Amino acid sequence: MRVPINPAVPVLRAVTGPLAGTPDLVSLADPSEPLLWIRGDRGCVGIGEALRLTFTGPNRFAEAANTWRAIAKNAQIDDPVQMPGTGLVALGTFAFADHSEAESVLIVPRFLVAQHREAAWITEINEITNSTQAAEAASQEAPAIPTPKPQNPWHATTFEAATDTVNQYLEGVRKATETIDRGEAEKIVLARQITGTLADDADLRTPLKRLADRYLDCWTFAVDGLIGASPETLIRTTDGAVSARVLAGTRGRHPESDKRDAQARDELLTSAKEQHEHAFAVQSVVTALSPHVNELRTSEAPFPLQLPNVWHLATDLGATLKEQSSSLELVDAIHPSAAIAGTPTATAVAAINTLEPFDRGRYSGAVGWIDADGDGEWVIALRCAQVEKAEGGQRRIIASAGGGIVAGSDPEHELGETVSKFRPITEAFGA
Repeated sequence: MRVPINPAVPVLRAVTGPLAGTPDLVSLADPSEPLLWIRGDRGCVGIGEALRLTFTGPNRFAEAANTWRAIAKNAQIDDPVQMPGTGLVALGTFAFADHSEAESVLIVPRFLVAQHREAAWITEINEITNSTQAAEAASQEAPAIPTPKPQNPWHATTFEAATDTVNQYLEGVRKATETIDRGEAEKIVLARQITGTLADDADLRTPLKRLADRYLDCWTFAVDGLIGASPETLIRTTDGAVSARVLAGTRGRHPESDKRDAQARDELLTSAKEQHEHAFAVQSVVTALSPHVNELRTSEAPFPLQLPNVWHLATDLGATLKEQSSSLELVDAIHPSAAIAGTPTATAVAAINTLEPFDRGRYSGAVGWIDADGDGEWVIALRCAQVEKAEGGQRRIIASAGGGIVAGSDPEHELGETVSKFRPITEAFGA
């Protein structure tokens, strides 16, 4: 066994072994504190907690990246499976704003059960604090899959938005367009919130299962109470390959009418306003990534991304790493992109601080995972809600949604767009 490189850094031992068959990942999640990352036939579920790291402030991403690199360097990893997501893995969620009161966290689970198509595996992770534990860990066998906890009955949640908050949002859009008309900004992303309550024994696997089944082209996630299904890949790195997906520009779906639905899609594709907004978002990611990558390429033109609730304008990006940057370091370079802040960034963020009467928390921040090599996958925390800790027998839920304001934006249209974006959460937590 090799000697730990830095005794001041926690020593984690991760043992990965293959599984026969593919498990139901959602069913294995903790009912009240789920730790989950899933999309179709790929994903993982964390059970228990081996280590929790918290970060705050403007350097939260850099501090997390540096801390994780030190922990990974010190770790003892037994990984015969050798696939993305095997060995030592942490799941994380990061606040949007530099001075948010919300903590940014990396959570290393005690057990991680994962699958990639037909392959499945389980990883057990322990913190080693003495030589006896080290000897025991070295001789341990591949872990067995834990037994799922019984499913609790589900009681629907109703979300509400106070009239004054709706009016504040409409007024915020008007003020944002005035700022843009004065030439002080080109785009400002404004959000609003709705709230609901849950019983403290609510089984959060129910809304997660609904999101995972309905939004197959999105990453369904649950990390430290943040639950959602995001369609927007902020960054993915695997063995030097980098990819991202930028979304900006939205139209609500009309499933009741194929004709109206196609019309909404075509309006999105031909709208000068939406194309203008989308171009800002793509350029911000290209500019941020360029110093870190080679051979950066994008889709020839924005394409319509069809989701159950909305149409999005989408552009895919690909590149190769120029240096050994971790996925978290690339997140740090990109965040906040024009898709969730605006253009120019400093002006847009200042406007958000003035016009949004709340702390976004982790909404529109980053959520995802990272492995010992620094590879990982991070999405923008969209179509999501923060489920707070139980208090007085109930848990408060705060859902957030927003949209990009550019020249010519109509407040009522922007309000309607947020209603469409709330649908994944309101339906998942509903009856």
